[in-house]
Parts: sequence; C-alpha cells; structure tokens
Amino acid sequence: MKTHRLKRLLEFFVIGLVFGVTEDVLAVALTTEAEVTPEMIGLIVLIALPFAVISELIVDHPQFGHFERLARRIQGVRRDESTTE
Repeated sequence: MKTHRLKRLLEFFVIGLVFGVTEDVLAVALTTEAEVTPEMIGLIVLIALPFAVISELIVDHPQFGHFERLARRIQGVRRDESTTE
C-alpha cells in the first residue's frame, strides 16, 4: 500500500471515528438520563470501531468509483429535466 493511500485511510478513519463517537455520546446524553462516564465512552468507541473500519474499507475500495458514475447519471437526469421545463 502506498504511503499516501495509507495516510489518507488513517486520516479519514480517525476523523470518522472521532465524529462517530462524538455523535453517539451526544445522542445518548440528550435522549437518556444516563450519566456520561469513561466506561460509556469506551463502550461507544468499541461499538463504533468496527463500523469505522468497514466504512473505510468500502470507501477505499477501487470499486467505490461506481458511486461517482451514479452521481454523474443523476446529474445528467436533472439537467435533462431542467431543460424540458
């Protein structure tokens, strides 16, 4: 794996994990009367970790470019609709 690709993977993984954990802690704190403790944060990190790994493996997969083609098709359809109106 090239250094640039590994660096990109780790950057997105860390950022995704931090945002995911922050979001989950806020959701728990705002929707329950549970006290936010280090144990709770640790559990949230353990739950979020596999999802962060899986999402990074999907996004970095070479076949992920199919979504780019889908986005272009959607934009093309929108352009066609706007010209017919």
